[in-house]
Amino acid sequence: MVNSNLLILTGFGVVMLGIVMIFLGTLLQSSSDNQLNSDGSNTNIQTGGVIMIGPIPIIFGNNKGMVGVSVAFAIVLMVIYFLLFYRGRIF
Repeated sequence: MVNSNLLILTGFGVVMLGIVMIFLGTLLQSSSDNQLNSDGSNTNIQTGGVIMIGPIPIIFGNNKGMVGVSVAFAIVLMVIYFLLFYRGRIF
C-alpha cells in the first residue's frame, strides 16, 4: 500500500510543477515577438478551452473549429465524470 504522505507530497509537487510551467510559458511568450513571423507576416493564433465545474462545462474559444474541438472534449470529460462517479448508482 502507498503511504498517504507520499501521495500528498506527489500531488503538491505536481501542482507546483504546473505553476512553474505556466510561469515559464508566460515569460517565454512575453519575451518573444509573437505578432510577426520571421518573414514579416502576421501570425494566426486560435484558442479554445473547457472549464469543468463538476459535470458542467464552460466552453470558450475564438474560432468555430476550436470551439467544436472543445465541445467534443467537454463531452468526453462529462462521460468520464459520469462513469467514475455514478457507475454504481445508475443500475
